[in-house]
Amino acid sequence: MALAIGAGQLVVWGSSFYLLSVLATPIAQDTGWAPGWVAAGLSVGLVVAGLVSRRVGRLIDARGGRGPLAASAALAAAGLVLMAVAPSEPAYLAAWSVMGLAMGLGLYDPAFATLGRLYGTRARTAITQVTLVAGFSSTICWPITTALAERLGWRGACLTWAVVDLVAIVPLYLLAVPRAEPAGAPLDAPHHRGGTADGPRLDAVYLSLAVIVTGGAVIMTLVATQLLVLLRAGGLAAGVAVTIGALFGPSQVVARGLELAGGGRLHPTRTMLVACSLVASGLVVLGIVVADAHGAVVVAAVGVIAYGAGTGLRTIARGTVPLSLYGSRGYPVVMGRLAAPALVGQAVAPVLGAVLVEQLGAPATTAVIALMAVAIVAPAAVLARAARTRHPVQALG
Repeated sequence: MALAIGAGQLVVWGSSFYLLSVLATPIAQDTGWAPGWVAAGLSVGLVVAGLVSRRVGRLIDARGGRGPLAASAALAAAGLVLMAVAPSEPAYLAAWSVMGLAMGLGLYDPAFATLGRLYGTRARTAITQVTLVAGFSSTICWPITTALAERLGWRGACLTWAVVDLVAIVPLYLLAVPRAEPAGAPLDAPHHRGGTADGPRLDAVYLSLAVIVTGGAVIMTLVATQLLVLLRAGGLAAGVAVTIGALFGPSQVVARGLELAGGGRLHPTRTMLVACSLVASGLVVLGIVVADAHGAVVVAAVGVIAYGAGTGLRTIARGTVPLSLYGSRGYPVVMGRLAAPALVGQAVAPVLGAVLVEQLGAPATTAVIALMAVAIVAPAAVLARAARTRHPVQALG
């Protein structure tokens, strides 16, 4: 089942979140719409996803994730069709609002919540498997989208992905994902933190987790949108910058593979601490490269590899840490609450990155991002300490 969800994630990520990485330029060139309007589509979608994420968490907690995941693929298909026929910028943004509902119902957090709802604390392996498969989304979907756009135009590419989502991914989710146990099923986590029916207590542990998830999402989006700009500012030629930037994806996948092979020997909070430390180290190294501006190829590659490995592990820990701390009962609610600010932060991050580069320059921008990453190591240490000292408390819900 985890591999089926991973395959669904791969396609839905590729036909929603990663779509504009390839189609933004063709859309702007074909329609004459301002590039800012085109790029704003994804931001609109992420804001909508953030607004619905808490309700989605409660829905999965009550009824399981089979329906929401299938609905996400169906809504992604609908949004893609609306995008393909959009005659104007407002219609285009409206299509992205539908895509936002799809992302809110069906990207990583709902998928993790579904697995946690089904398997309890035993879901760690399944979550790792999902991220391992879905980690190839950009690697596989970007070339496909490029080929479709070249042959059919950007509208044809959207319609093709709509067919794939509707004909392949909706049935895949309905057939592969079982119905969840009733909401009153016994807990399988012997030690977890207390909370209310609407979510966890807003204590230091939860706030540390929220800072890591939101800060990590913002950092990931900042780097994704500005990495090539920053590498070029570090004195690297365009082709070299692209080659080094491409190391990010394989680094994520290798780190996730090692996590899977290791069988979860580290507690999830320790994995989170390692992940945040790797991200911070990688970005500090990149900051040195950009500040030096002498094109240190090997050093830049080391920085990207460390950053990619840390990001890959952090995605897994994002799903497994809340499960280890709060148990399976109420886990989807926790995931929904954590997703809301993270998605809104991702919506703002592309604009923030562009403003930072324009106003401060590439070296200062890289330093700011690296400082953000270093600051997140402290709350990760709080979580690791909490896991060592926690005691059984009342269940969520």
